[in-house]
Amino acid sequence: MSFNDDAQLDPSQVQDRRGGGRFGRGTIIGGGIGGGILVLVLSLLGINPQILNELTGQAPQGQGPAGPGTAAECRTGASADARIDCRIVGTVNSLNAFWAGYLPQRGVRYPQPEAVIFDQAVSTGCGTATSEVGPFYCPADATAYFDPGFFRVLETQFGASSGPLAQEYVVAHEFGHHIQNIIGTLDYAQQDPQGPQSGAVRVELQADCLAGIWAQHADSAPAPGTDRPFLEPLTQQDLRDALSAAAAVGDDRIQQAATGRVNPEAWTHGSAEQRQAWFMRGYDSGDIDQCNTFTGAV
Repeated sequence: MSFNDDAQLDPSQVQDRRGGGRFGRGTIIGGGIGGGILVLVLSLLGINPQILNELTGQAPQGQGPAGPGTAAECRTGASADARIDCRIVGTVNSLNAFWAGYLPQRGVRYPQPEAVIFDQAVSTGCGTATSEVGPFYCPADATAYFDPGFFRVLETQFGASSGPLAQEYVVAHEFGHHIQNIIGTLDYAQQDPQGPQSGAVRVELQADCLAGIWAQHADSAPAPGTDRPFLEPLTQQDLRDALSAAAAVGDDRIQQAATGRVNPEAWTHGSAEQRQAWFMRGYDSGDIDQCNTFTGAV
């Protein structure tokens, strides 16, 4: 979905840690308890670091057609349409506005998560991460982390659409993990970490479903202090863009690209078909009660 050009963004909701110079390009995950925990968290909650290394080596840098800049410059919907980092800011704003209104209607308080844009490497409550891990959520500091370069990898290496909702879906999925942290379903991933019907897969599919709920409401929920939403009306092309991204990060697609074969017993996120189906369940229903991936087959 494209942003309304005159929508007012709040860049203070996103920390920009790019170019800090604290980490070298060659930093790797590991070498201590913190790094080990991060590898576990990422393999359960985000893109598998080993598979990403095999496919890409390192996520390319860059902010989109408008060139590099800082997140503090992301002030309007027009900037979110022009720059990937600003699209992250705008999507974070939309997600925070939506969930802050939606969850209390169901008796659940919404503590707003932190969001960080980084490049090369970043220090987190779960350890140190490099760009190779892709977007991820760290429950220890309740923060979602995004390297804008990943979105080019998603398109060029994983075959996802370059449309805006393909990228916004990724941000919404990571915020889905924050919702799971709030409602208590995130820990299922650690209890049963692999396999086509595992807790890890069920956690990821629920996050896809939660992303779909946001997508259903995002073009109608008003931005704070206004009567207009951040985003323009969703189109069928937008939906196709989101579904292309959901399919691109399916375990079967990633395994096939990385190794030439598919091994469901090693799945941690679900197949392309499953990820698309659960995103659409959230989108079609708009109801968090329809996102129960923990009973029956998925």
